[in-house]
Amino acid sequence: MAVSNLVVDDTEIDAAAATSGSSFYLAMRILPAAQRDAMYQVYAFCRAVDDIADSDMPRADRAAALERWRADIDACYTGSPRASLRALTRHIHTFHLQREDFHAMIDGMAMDAAADICAPDEATLDLYCDRVASAAGRLSVRIFGMQEEPGRLLAHHLGRALQLTNILRDIDEDAGINRCYLPHELLAREGIAVKNPAQIADDPSLPRVCATLAERAKEHFAASDAIMDREPRNQVRAPRIMSGVYRVLLERTLERGFDIPRTKVSKPKLRMLWIVARYALF
Repeated sequence: MAVSNLVVDDTEIDAAAATSGSSFYLAMRILPAAQRDAMYQVYAFCRAVDDIADSDMPRADRAAALERWRADIDACYTGSPRASLRALTRHIHTFHLQREDFHAMIDGMAMDAAADICAPDEATLDLYCDRVASAAGRLSVRIFGMQEEPGRLLAHHLGRALQLTNILRDIDEDAGINRCYLPHELLAREGIAVKNPAQIADDPSLPRVCATLAERAKEHFAASDAIMDREPRNQVRAPRIMSGVYRVLLERTLERGFDIPRTKVSKPKLRMLWIVARYALF
């Protein structure tokens, strides 16, 4: 990918189009107009920096592109955003979005851009999940109108639940780009040699590692449920849909299993629509 396509193109972003293929799109669609557009703009930012981290540019160029995004976010806070970020800037001020959460997302993408991640230790994995998932959650809960403490707790638990689900679902896809996010400690416990992602993905002991990580994801889902049960319903409709959609993906992933060969996990569209109807209408 050319740097110009990812960084310096200053045309107005079609944020809704950038979001339309996301698993979160249905949850965003049910929000009131201002909240919906704010979520579209935040997701478009997340998508842009993720595209940089996953691009085939030299690593130094990816790092530079992410740093330009950091400067772009800073410009939103100083009142001089580039044209394509004017809408995001309006939402930053309306919903009091925090600069450090945008920076944390960039920091998470920088972890992917700097090196091919393979079997990080538990602390590094948790930091990665906080940056690439819970940071986006902290931006989102402000848009949803949640109070500070329950919002941060929800972002913590639901962000980790979603990211661990992604990791379990995408083992083969990640191995295909020379990445493995399964923690070193769990792999070592099962006697899996940490050599390269492809060998880890093919190890016959892998299902036991994945089962442990799946239980961890379920615990985070349960913790997020407990938080949402205590909050005003209109503030948690969207995160309940996000949680419901990803719970289905986790269920599908576990039903598929982790033995070789593994098939790609698909999204059951009818169940997705039922989840939206359940929380949007009832």
